[in-house]
Amino acid sequence: MAPVPRPGSLRDPDIAELFFKHDPEKIFEDLREIGHGSFGAVYYARCLISKEIVAIKKMSFNGKQSLEKWQDILKEIRFLKQLKHPNTIEYKGCYLKDNTAWLVMEYCLGSASDIIEVHKRPLREDEISAICDGVLRGLSYLHEFGRIHRDVKAGNILLTENGTVKLADFGSASIKCPANSFVGTPYWMAPEVILAMDEGQYDGKVDVWSLGITCIELAERKPPYFNMNAMSALYHIAQNDSPTLSANEWTDVFKHFVEACLQKSPHLRPSSQQLLSHIFVTRQRSPNVLIDLIQRTKAAVRDLDNLNYRKMKKILMVDNCETESNIDSLPDVDDAPEEPTGGDSSKSNSVTSEHSVHSVGVSASSQSSSTNSLPAGWHDTKTTADSSCGRYGFERACERQQFRHYSHHKHSHQAAEGAHAGGNARANVRLQANAARASKRVDETGGQVPDGDGKPQEPTGQRVRGSFGELQQRTREAANAQELERKTKQSAALEKKLIKEITSRQDSDRKAFEAHRKKEYKANKERWKRELSQDDSTPKRQRDATL
Repeated sequence: MAPVPRPGSLRDPDIAELFFKHDPEKIFEDLREIGHGSFGAVYYARCLISKEIVAIKKMSFNGKQSLEKWQDILKEIRFLKQLKHPNTIEYKGCYLKDNTAWLVMEYCLGSASDIIEVHKRPLREDEISAICDGVLRGLSYLHEFGRIHRDVKAGNILLTENGTVKLADFGSASIKCPANSFVGTPYWMAPEVILAMDEGQYDGKVDVWSLGITCIELAERKPPYFNMNAMSALYHIAQNDSPTLSANEWTDVFKHFVEACLQKSPHLRPSSQQLLSHIFVTRQRSPNVLIDLIQRTKAAVRDLDNLNYRKMKKILMVDNCETESNIDSLPDVDDAPEEPTGGDSSKSNSVTSEHSVHSVGVSASSQSSSTNSLPAGWHDTKTTADSSCGRYGFERACERQQFRHYSHHKHSHQAAEGAHAGGNARANVRLQANAARASKRVDETGGQVPDGDGKPQEPTGQRVRGSFGELQQRTREAANAQELERKTKQSAALEKKLIKEITSRQDSDRKAFEAHRKKEYKANKERWKRELSQDDSTPKRQRDATL
């Protein structure tokens, strides 16, 4: 039996051709985190070669189950390389660096879930129609080649600057059809996926069911059964009637579209290709409906409070970086003519602008996307059965981001104070030298100080003593400033140590929580499987023996 190659090995030519050989740190610059999950992190970046903006998904295959992680990375790369469609995310390549895969894709502004979170209200019907049109085109392309996405939801539907809808996150996708793995995010999962277990099979129509749930999510800001835990939601999806739109404000056409997507029987459920001709998708709407939605979302992000702005700033990332590059192209303040006022203000604004661009938060949708998915075999830590784990990790990430934001601001303030104190010290040296020269001149002229024309003036010993008094006062102020700087540095060091301890404790709590939820889900899954396999015709003694 041939030995299994170690994770990260490129000796196999078929694996080596999936990766570029260059050092990604020399190709991409200005990396800024825009999303995070247990799989790793997603970064905004700029390519030094093509000068285009890209998104980089860093996935580490270190630590436990490194072989499984490596196989998942290879699977996703192979899947992405096959995609060539306007409504699927564009794959640009992959690099290896320090046991981490850099998956490079086109940059999108944000997800449909981000937009709902910004506006705090459902989308309009014509906006949902336009999104469904793009999603169905992407799904029809996948299903035509026997591929299944298996994780369609608002958090995995991205929008570009020009309003193009993109399907993303193919980590749960299947390259064969029919499939039988228990994979997906619970609240969006089709009944046949839940009931498939080890014996059943399903096809691309499970994505159509997930699209119907996504329509309800866009119309009501959350999917059905979202107030339940994941196991309860799975049970209700499998046993209850299909969910429907609860509000009466929606048109009959939209309601019929959702009902068609959520047909309980896969045989009665239309395919993605058939739904492209549904009147809800083909209805008349403005060609700029999604562009207008994006512009309104950008304006709303600018009006958010500080915490929510940091969470959703990725939507404005391209605009902010273009503004920053324009600022960088202006003449340096140090090279410009010195003005009596305004010089320090320009430097302060520059620091503030740079700081604000770097304080990028984590969106809740990206968190739930990475933590709620249930991968096949349950060996990938990026899936958790309960959405509360996603919210738990998201809150901790926001807290760490707040600490970094405060620390950066404080250090910038300290640097400004240090520069001011250094300026005072240099001024004190000059003042002391001038006072010494003045004292020497007084001694030479018998207590008289020459004026600007060299003519002696009246004795001015009091003026000299006043200068020395001012010098002493300035010296004391400089000493106080240095003492303040020293204490501030000590406080910053203590704060850094405290942040490290808090972060470490939170990470350990989160890992323990995820392990507990995973163990609990496995137990419930086995129990549920046994219960579903029984019926009333089974003798009680046999049922008890099975349990």
